[in-house]
Order: sequence, then structure tokens, then C-alpha cells
Amino acid sequence: MSLNHPAKLTALSHGGGCGCKISPAVLARLLKHVPQAWCASLLSGNQTSDDAAVYRLGAERLLVATTDFFPPIVDDPRDFGRIAAANALSDIYAMGAEPALALNLLGAPVGKLKEESIEQILLGGQDICSEAGCVIAGGHSLDSAEPFYGLACFGFCTEQHVKYNSTARAGDVVILGKPLGIGVLGGALKQNRLHESAYEEMILWAAKLNSVGAPLAKLDGVHAMSDVTGFGLLGHLFEICNAANLRARLRLDEIPLLDSALAFARRGVATAAAARNLKSVHARLHLPGRDKAREALLTDPQTNGGLLIACAAEAADRVVDVFHSAGFQPACAIGFLE
Repeated sequence: MSLNHPAKLTALSHGGGCGCKISPAVLARLLKHVPQAWCASLLSGNQTSDDAAVYRLGAERLLVATTDFFPPIVDDPRDFGRIAAANALSDIYAMGAEPALALNLLGAPVGKLKEESIEQILLGGQDICSEAGCVIAGGHSLDSAEPFYGLACFGFCTEQHVKYNSTARAGDVVILGKPLGIGVLGGALKQNRLHESAYEEMILWAAKLNSVGAPLAKLDGVHAMSDVTGFGLLGHLFEICNAANLRARLRLDEIPLLDSALAFARRGVATAAAARNLKSVHARLHLPGRDKAREALLTDPQTNGGLLIACAAEAADRVVDVFHSAGFQPACAIGFLE
């Protein structure tokens, strides 16, 4: 991994990573008159903002399908490919499934970006899919004005272990698997303010597979699961609350943050997406206002952020132990649902 990479991918795009998502408010307006898909075998579409579609293949076997792609959040092409692939696969894990098959989604300004750099993006995606035990079986490419990369992903799970947003319960403990702050660090990188150690920390978490989701889904007491991406922690937690008709209470001081991101936030580094995310949830939000920088990270757009778990109180310690055993040491309980 390299902070000072000659390709400068981020200079070729207007934004980067999951921070380029259309805001929840705008997306709701765009979809208002679009009919929702339905058939007897479709167990989850877009009704409750789940991370992936779920389609019944048989009595027990379920197909889980999703797609995700975005412009580069880093300049190193291989790092970009790894992050984008890990982010796309995260939605499969967030449903409690194991990925099996993926298709590349690639856009590149061929005249501006060297072919070697484009190849490195694809190799980065292959690195992550190989780690996940997922086969890349082709895909689609465009000669586009801005670079982008991602995957269409397909996985499998059983009906017993699939997890939806709507199945969270009152009294559930909320557990977050990764620290927040990737969006702020991406913003600092675009401003040429990011130092090497902060960049390495950013890559460590942004490219880390959320494969722990599959074993977590099999634990007794785990009721709902999602992942924190472009809408920030609050945006994705609100999706769970809305789907299950619940409210959340968070312990702000216990939410894990990247130290370097908090330092940049205190110096005013932020993303436009964070402001859009805050606007989308502001009417339903109460913040104490004691630590503005820490609160700002609650809506920071995460690229391949952590899994978000809603589980019974008696299962919380076991869930955290599974996270820690899988290398997610910052994972912890951050609040509860009511």
C-alpha cells in the first residue's frame, strides 16, 4: 500500500467511496413512484432497506444478491480494487450469507488512466474475492469519464440464518464491528493532509472483509444485522429502527472511532455526504452537543464500514467475543433499542 501513488485516482473523480451515494432523502423521492418488485419467492426487496435482495431457491436454500460500486477513495489502484470489492461483499455478509459468485463492474477513462493501473484495480478485486472464497466470473466495463469499480455479488444462506433489518427487537443491544472515520480520512487524503500512518489505518479497516457476519448470523440471540456504509452509523441504524418500529439510544463515548479521524474532525475536515446524512436524520435525532467532532463522525460516510448487530442482551458478550476472535478488536456494544 502506498500513500504517494503516481496514479492519483482521486483527482479523476468528483468524490470517492460510499460518500458518493445519493442521499436517503433524494433517493426516497426518486423511488416514490417506482413500483416495488414482488413475487412469492422474493423474501426481501427494497421495502425495509435491507442490504441485499433475498430469493428463495428451495425449502431452505436462499439466494442473496446485491451490487455496489463507486469512484476511488484512494490513489493506489490495487488498494482501490480491494476496498471496493470488500465493500460490495459486505452486503452479502450483512444478510448472514456466504458469497459464492461475483461479476466485475468497471468504469475507466482509458485515455487518462494507464492500462497498468486499470489492471491493478481488477487484481485488487481478485485479491479480496479469493480471500472470501468467491469466484469472479466476468463482468462489464465502460470507457467512462470517471473511474469506478465494484461488484455484483451472489451468495447463499439458509432461511434459519438470514438476517433482516425488520427483525430487531425492543431491548436488543446494538454492537458495532469497526471504528468510524473512514470518510473523514478520505477527505483528508483529497486535501493532501493525510499522513502515512493514518492512511495505513484507513486501508486496514476499509479493505477488511466483514466475513464474520456469516458465523454471527448463526448465534442464538442475533436478531438483525446490517453494515455501516454511505449513510453513516445513524443513517443505517435508522433503517433498522424504521423497519422494526423501534428507537435507539446510543452511548456516544463508547462508539469506536479512528483516532486520526477524530483529530481531523476536530480540525474541521468533513465530507459533503456527512452533511447530507445529518440532514436526513436530523428531525429524529437528539444529540447532547458536548463534543461536536465526535458527534460529526456519527454521520460520516463509511466505505466498507463495520457490521451493525442487534442482539438479545444475554447474547451481547458472545457477539463481541466472536468479533474480537475474528480480528475486530474495536467491536463493542454502543447502545440499545427500545
